[in-house]
Amino acid sequence: MTDAVLVTGAFGLVGSSTVKRLSADGRQVVATDLDVPAHRKAAQQLPPGVEVRYADLTDPIEVDALIQGIAPAAIIHLAAVIPPFIYSRKSLAEKVNVGATASLLAAAEKLPKPPRFVQASSIAVYGARNPHTHPDPLTADTPLNPADVYGAHKAAAEKLVRASPLDWVILRLGGVLTVDPAAYMKLDNLYFEGLLPVDGRLQTVDVRDVARAFAAATTADAVGETLLIGGDDTHRLIQGDVAPAMAAAMGLVGGLPTGLKGDPNDDAAWFNTDWMDTSRAQEVLRHQHHSWPEMLIETANKAGARRHLLRVAAPLTKAIFTRRAAYFGRTEPYADPWGAIAAKWADPRPEEASQ
Repeated sequence: MTDAVLVTGAFGLVGSSTVKRLSADGRQVVATDLDVPAHRKAAQQLPPGVEVRYADLTDPIEVDALIQGIAPAAIIHLAAVIPPFIYSRKSLAEKVNVGATASLLAAAEKLPKPPRFVQASSIAVYGARNPHTHPDPLTADTPLNPADVYGAHKAAAEKLVRASPLDWVILRLGGVLTVDPAAYMKLDNLYFEGLLPVDGRLQTVDVRDVARAFAAATTADAVGETLLIGGDDTHRLIQGDVAPAMAAAMGLVGGLPTGLKGDPNDDAAWFNTDWMDTSRAQEVLRHQHHSWPEMLIETANKAGARRHLLRVAAPLTKAIFTRRAAYFGRTEPYADPWGAIAAKWADPRPEEASQ
């Protein structure tokens, strides 16, 4: 048995930040992810002392060899296929999001001293959230009602974790953001953000605070708990304000089109976001360190001289993004996020609901 913490999905946004946090805390870290060129390159930037072991978590034999070879003290399971790309890759996503979770649990249970298992989940398990009919923030006890395949996968993975004899902690994440401007330059992500109801409620959180939460969850007195991970109250935002504020911080003032509001009379026509009661998570994990205003200031500082160039380009970018937006040319008054997702990628509903 080692004192190592195994981090799956180690080269994703949350994974890379979690590996850095654990390393900074003096923990022994083993990072695992698929063996692809991008990850090989990213591995060169890892902190000294971090061990990398490549593995395909959809292969139970590889998973068993990985776990037996490390015998970790804790596993932070972050590997996942997430929106919007999950919608066109449902079969692969289920193997990663559910099947790999089952394989990791089975392998860990065989160890002489089984590890603590920290599962990354999402508030997507609660399904669409109409703020007009659901005024209260989410809690760990709010009934689950997945509206899409991602929420269904996360709910299924949670069920597997709860049935395991391992010590476990489940963290349901809100809207994870970074102060790195480069992360927001992906057109598919901009398109996706633009199709969500602009008046939906969203609680964001700095990825570095998410990393603190996962690192703390490996040792905190929280075994058997489900904790909601969001930023402090400054992160309780409205969907349509988030991307424009980040864009403005980078210099792209007024550079994004305005989307559509959600239908207050249709609970199903909203997305999987809402505000959360994070008090218990903060009590045991002490993860909230970066406020929303501080994130915007840091984003602006990181953008540097590029802010001036983007400010000049803002009118042009708004014209381009407006024509490419999900609702361009529509006359309907309300957003249709699930219809827009289906038109762009594929039917977002869970397999059993889409048949």
